Formats: sequence, structure tokens, C-alpha cells
Amino acid sequence: MNTNLKSLLELAIEQQASDVFIVAGLPVSMRKNGAIDRVDDVRLLPDDTEALISDIYEYANHRDIAILHDTGDDDFSFSIQGLSRFRVSAFKQRGALSAVIRIITFQLPNPELIGIPDNVIRLSDASKGMILVTGPAGSGKSTTLACMIDHINRTHKKHVITLEDPLEYLHRHNNSIVSQREINIDTSSYVTALRAALRQSPDVILLGEMRDFETINVAMTAAETGHLLLSTLHTIGAANTIDRIIDVFPANQQRQIAVQLSMVLTAVVSQQLVPDVNGNMVPAMEIMTVTPAIRNMIRENKVHQIDGIIYSSMKDDMISMDGSLLKLYQEGTISQETALRYASNPEMLKKKL
Repeated sequence: MNTNLKSLLELAIEQQASDVFIVAGLPVSMRKNGAIDRVDDVRLLPDDTEALISDIYEYANHRDIAILHDTGDDDFSFSIQGLSRFRVSAFKQRGALSAVIRIITFQLPNPELIGIPDNVIRLSDASKGMILVTGPAGSGKSTTLACMIDHINRTHKKHVITLEDPLEYLHRHNNSIVSQREINIDTSSYVTALRAALRQSPDVILLGEMRDFETINVAMTAAETGHLLLSTLHTIGAANTIDRIIDVFPANQQRQIAVQLSMVLTAVVSQQLVPDVNGNMVPAMEIMTVTPAIRNMIRENKVHQIDGIIYSSMKDDMISMDGSLLKLYQEGTISQETALRYASNPEMLKKKL
């Protein structure tokens, strides 16, 4: 095998891959548009993966590879000047060294080109409150948030603090100051960083993920004290998202949290990636902007009624998932079959199609 690491990463960037897989017993592989393809037919032997992974450690300021040999796992980032920044998760697999390299792009995506509607980007013009982008893993939530942060960075003079694990896009300071902190590298945890961020004069806080009770609790406080807080959850649909947040809390606090959430929540965007007619992936998005009626529903424990409001709305800041799929079909972006396959209510959508 004569592949060297740099040419491999150059190829990955040229082909717009998101991840590179170096695993013994398989050829080098890359993830593009969600699918994993092999680069060639040459299977890597344990010596080959060890050579490539040793190169990675050299690029990462001569990081000590003993950590990987001793513990079997290691996570870190490195940069190659003029190329990009990379996040590595190195691990042992059947005794051989392996790694998955995530490519962190300097080039921020253009929301129009990747199908993120303008009304989603404009949600980030809010001065305070909580905006959540939700969906399954790999549905493009980080990309949507990166486009929102870029919009703030270009159009407002604010201090934006991002807390991410890992960093996926790099933001250069534009009209705003953007401080990007990576969990485990710049700070020990989301909660520690979030508490510290409140003392760093932020206007906007991006929290990579609301994972647990403690993080959600501090995030609610941040949104309540006049900051704009953007974050993600692995839920599908606005009603599920609201339920998930309330359910994280002990039963005796849920009533109070529902009231608090009804006051701070600004919008929930739920997205999934669906194949377009050319085989590329495009986002279908449910958008719920919190209205006085929805605030009341959250407060009065009638969250299950929210889906009905979104489904029957005609406004472009309130769109159901099926409404989004219908629009993509009408624009000729996706096929009828795709629209029905990803619909939350295929029977109803079929009538509209």
C-alpha cells in the first residue's frame, strides 16, 4: 500500500466526503452523502493502518500514540495548513489500530444550495429565547445550526459562543465575535462550559446537544436570562421534543418546567434528510414557531394538540413535515414515492399528492 495520509485527505476533501475510515482488513473508505464507499480494492493490513495512524499523530503536534496503545481509544483534532481541520477518533479493533477521521470544513455551506429554507435561517434573528433543531443522528442538524450562526455572524454585531463536541465547522470572526469551544479539548463538559459562558458576556450560545437533565436545566436558565440559545435534540417532531424536555425532570418539577419552557421556547425545527431525484440528500423540515396559543398548550399540558395546529397552518413559519415533503414534490425536487416513504401521515399526504 502506498497511500500517504495527506493525499488521502486531499482526495476526501475533493470528493466532499464527511468521514474517512481506516480499518484493518478493509480498503480505505469514505462517507459521501450518507453512504460509505471504498476508495480502491486494496485491503489494509494491521501494519498499514499503524503507519497511517502514526502519521496522524505526527500531524497532531507529535501527539503521544502511547495513549491509544494503553487505553484502546483516543479523540483529538489536528490541522493541515491550507487543507482543513480534522477530528480523529482512533481505536483498537481486533488488536489492530483503526481510526475514523471527520473532516471539519472551513468553507461554510450555502443554505440555498443545500436546501435550507430562508425562513429557518431567519429564526436566528431573534434576540432571546430557545431555538431547537431536532432529528435523528446524521440528519444535518449541525449544518443547519452552522448556517444560522453564519447568518448571525454576517448580519449582527454580537458575541456568539459555541460549545460543540466535536467542532464541525470553523467560523471566522465577521461582524460578530465567534468563540468556539470544543468539549474535552477546551473545556471538560457541556455543563461547565455553559455555566462559564453565562459570565462571558454572550448574546448567542450554541449548545451542541442537550443531553441530560443538568445541561437542559442550565440551558433553560440561559434562555430565560435574555440570551438566544440554539441547541439540538435527537427527537422527531415539535410535540415529541417538548415532551422529551419536560420528561427529563423529576415528576414534582414537571409542572414548573412546562411553564418555564412555554416562556422561553421560540421555535422548534425538526428535520430529516431525504433523497432527491438526482440521488443527493435534501432536508425536509417541520417548522414550529411558538405562538400564544402554543405557549398555552405547553403550559396546560396539552402538548399533543400542537401537531394539529402545525398540520393545519398555512403560514411559512409553521410547516408540518408532510407539508415540507409536499412542497419538495411540487418543486420537482423529490419523487412521489420518496414523499410518501418519509411522510408522518402517508394516507393524508397521498390525497394531497
